[in-house]
Amino acid sequence: MKKILLDVDPGIDDCLAIMLALNSPELDIVGITTVSGNVIAEQGAMNAGRILEFYNRSDIPIHIGQSKPMVIDLVTAQDTHGEDGMGELFLPEPKIEVQKNGVDFILDSLYKYAGELSIIAVGPLTNIAMGLQKDRAAFDNLNELIVMGGSAKSHGNCSPVAEFNFWADPHGADHVFKCLDNITMVGLDVTREIVLTPNHRELLYQFATPAAQLVNRMTRFYVDFHWKQERTLGCVINNLLR
Repeated sequence: MKKILLDVDPGIDDCLAIMLALNSPELDIVGITTVSGNVIAEQGAMNAGRILEFYNRSDIPIHIGQSKPMVIDLVTAQDTHGEDGMGELFLPEPKIEVQKNGVDFILDSLYKYAGELSIIAVGPLTNIAMGLQKDRAAFDNLNELIVMGGSAKSHGNCSPVAEFNFWADPHGADHVFKCLDNITMVGLDVTREIVLTPNHRELLYQFATPAAQLVNRMTRFYVDFHWKQERTLGCVINNLLR
């Protein structure tokens, strides 16, 4: 099994990415760290906790990371993901225990799983950048960093040229890409190829499993946002393609 650490900012698509990882038998999730982006890091940790409790996986630790970008002011994306970050489902607070040392947990995990650990970062890269500043040597143990962010051959979703995760902390992204070379970047030009269509959502609804119903409910807000903003019928689920 591939050992992974998920660095996320849940966010509807981050929640779906966690669900996919939990259902992937080839992955061993050693922990989840949250960063401010779609929502603040503390809210993201609660949302990650809700997903873990849904799957009875309270054994996976959650650690809150950086609450703001390295230099610029924080701008969240609750217009896209809802006030609670989960499509305004406003689910009950999770009972799972959450720690507050996200950057240290990343560094400790790199030493604990030296040479084995891959980090999948689907939010702003603030936690990774701060980890590099604190202990660059720890990242010599990193197997691979997989990033959902940026765009090589497509327009941005925050400006004509900027993708949200890199736009939310451009200095963090710049620092990470200058320090590391074992990075796989999955940008908007890739993720825009996959749309959760109305037909796909209806199929999920017809499956009628608890997980399918949760996905259907969460993505309703996302679908409405994409139609209002882009006239896309359906929604782009960026972070599942990491």
